[in-house]
Amino acid sequence: MKLVKYVFLDILRSKILIAYAVFLIAISSGLFMISAEPVKAITSLLNIVLIVLPLFSVVFASSYYYNAYEFTELILAQPIKRSTLFFSQFVGVGAALSLSFIFGCGIPVLIFFRDSSALILLCCGLALTWVFTAIAFLAVVYARDKTKGIGIALLLWFYFVFIYDALVLLFLFNFSNYPLEKMLMMLTFLNPVDLTRIIMLMQLDMAAIMGYTGALFTQFLGSSTGLVWCFFALLLWIAVPFILAQRKFTRKDI
Repeated sequence: MKLVKYVFLDILRSKILIAYAVFLIAISSGLFMISAEPVKAITSLLNIVLIVLPLFSVVFASSYYYNAYEFTELILAQPIKRSTLFFSQFVGVGAALSLSFIFGCGIPVLIFFRDSSALILLCCGLALTWVFTAIAFLAVVYARDKTKGIGIALLLWFYFVFIYDALVLLFLFNFSNYPLEKMLMMLTFLNPVDLTRIIMLMQLDMAAIMGYTGALFTQFLGSSTGLVWCFFALLLWIAVPFILAQRKFTRKDI
């Protein structure tokens, strides 16, 4: 816990993190002020969250890992387990990013739009923060070179935000004559960004814009049980990359 506290407080002094929080609060407040309907503002904010939040999380987390390399070597010279140090760095970075997101988006959302969907949006944003922090740690722990590690993290972000949807559309177009309902559900759980988008669209009662697909998601995921399964899937997206990254870190040559 001392290591977590040190990493957390050290990151909070970062001017980049403060600028990130100020950017989010400016965007969030601006969207609610210029929009006559809070639902439209939430929808616009969702689009920003799904792109900007994962991007900043992977860049910041991977940059911190490399910038703290000398600190890592110093701590590992002490009688401290590698798994403990890696866990402390991950929790410290994730907590600092989460606090910035809550301050930047949470305050305006709770002021202008006090609704259950606003709470779901904040939960989804926090989940995505931890997911892409874990993905960033997984990417950088396999690359000793800083440029290569951050490049891999950015490629993973680009894949989940843009390329994955294009691949799914190509798959659906080529196999449109076959029943793909169950397959589409499975493909959704393989992308945390798409999963978050669908959760929010259902909470805002906007699943109708997806036509038959929206009806399918509403049937299977629209209930409270479906929502629990969605967040359980997001927890797996946090746990699996982190476990793989920690296992690699404990075995690699520092």
